[in-house]
Amino acid sequence: MTPSRHAAYAPNRPAIVMGSGGVTTYAQLDERSRRFAGALRSRGLEVGDHLAILMGNNPAFLEVAWAAQRAGLYYTPINNHLRPGEIQYVLDDCRASALVTSQALADVVARLDTSRIPVRISADGNLAGFEHYDDVLAAAPVGALDDECEGREMLYSSGTTGRPKGVRKPLPDNSFGDPSSVLADIARGLTAGDNGGDSVYLCPAPLYHSAPLVGSMSWHRVGGTVVLMEKFDARECLRLMERHRVTDAQFVPTMFVRLLRLPRAEREHYDLSSLRTVLHTAAPCPVAVKRQMLEWWGPVIHEYYSGTEDLGATYISAQEWLAHPGSVGRPIDECHIVGPDGEELSTGQVGVVYFAGGRQFEYHGDPGKTASVTHDKGWRTLGDMGYLDADGYLYLTDRAAHMIISGGVNIYPQEIENVLISHPMVADVAVIGVPDDEMGEAVKAVVQLVDSAEPDEDLAADLIGYCRKELATYKCPRTVDFVDELPRDPNGKLYKRLLRERYWTGHESRII
Repeated sequence: MTPSRHAAYAPNRPAIVMGSGGVTTYAQLDERSRRFAGALRSRGLEVGDHLAILMGNNPAFLEVAWAAQRAGLYYTPINNHLRPGEIQYVLDDCRASALVTSQALADVVARLDTSRIPVRISADGNLAGFEHYDDVLAAAPVGALDDECEGREMLYSSGTTGRPKGVRKPLPDNSFGDPSSVLADIARGLTAGDNGGDSVYLCPAPLYHSAPLVGSMSWHRVGGTVVLMEKFDARECLRLMERHRVTDAQFVPTMFVRLLRLPRAEREHYDLSSLRTVLHTAAPCPVAVKRQMLEWWGPVIHEYYSGTEDLGATYISAQEWLAHPGSVGRPIDECHIVGPDGEELSTGQVGVVYFAGGRQFEYHGDPGKTASVTHDKGWRTLGDMGYLDADGYLYLTDRAAHMIISGGVNIYPQEIENVLISHPMVADVAVIGVPDDEMGEAVKAVVQLVDSAEPDEDLAADLIGYCRKELATYKCPRTVDFVDELPRDPNGKLYKRLLRERYWTGHESRII
């Protein structure tokens, strides 16, 4: 299934609707991606070459991605909030032969060395040394490539624990059609195959992340309309859901938190009765937050756990979750929980989560890192800790890299964060381990307050006491720091490494 098929029988169906206005039909998406694929090929790019995309959410982003997909290219969306040096690293590491960017990033692009990238194109506006996207399209051939074949995204890890790594998978060995992926399979299941013309899929997150990009393109494969937000805003999100009668959507838990922070009377004013399925991923959702969302939106919120590496996945419906609160679902692929000695653990014991199966992949240019996530038995891990219950449902406790070791005891920050985020004065929270002469590490909560709250010692003590009502004392923060804003990217990914650096500089660091 491809946009070409939907353009043939429903050319005027909206393929992309921008939150701020503007519609791209399937006929336009198909033609523009075909023309751009031809333009790339005429400029020397061949199957297996690499294209980088550096811009915010806009229609051209998806047009370019589809062009690369149908030209058999690898394409790497780059987080447009990175510093120039970080962007340069990705461009150099992936060996991009083409770069597509936009006028909004002119200041950043001016600080990059793009001299080794032969094809440079600006999606809008004039950038020195860059061709204009519309001019490239106008001069490109109309017909499809003779050898259209599937390309593939190559996304980079977020760099929360060090230098980002490209997740490289083999190109599909087939013509331009319908490669399998978790999200494509979900989209087909939700829309009864390729008859998804009545589906309206909301993408509220940046396309430079895996789930938003692959999700949007998966709904295009089944003929759905993608409503694309330039950036997430809770009120605007609800307005768009009501206005466009959104049927399907994908969120991350931090977005749920921001939606729930709106006054109840305001958020319940919107008509969301068109919703059929809401997916969430990226991080386990605090139980209290998900319960509130289910009470508000009904049993339409389902969850899957996977990763850019696509090495395994779980899925859980709303009904299953209510029976197994906190779980991320039953494994779709064979799942194993492994202890520090490399041996498999029994039901209920916490260890590193491994999957058997999934796609082939490698961390680009880093065979050592690829080997480090692979068990002797061939199982592979995303680095998460968790356990399986007696019914086979997986529960994640935290990232292995985030675990705090205090006095020889393992403490999982996520458990503490899930409690604190339900405090009415807390807008966002991160729990980390900080240096402690006696215990090695001590638990610290770094808190961003709601606008109406004032940070002081009494509130810090209240937050610690709030935690102690729910958790054993040794798990609870010994101290609380208040910040104006936690270091998150627009998709909600928390950069704990940046927080740790503030406290571990000058100490024997556990920053990894």
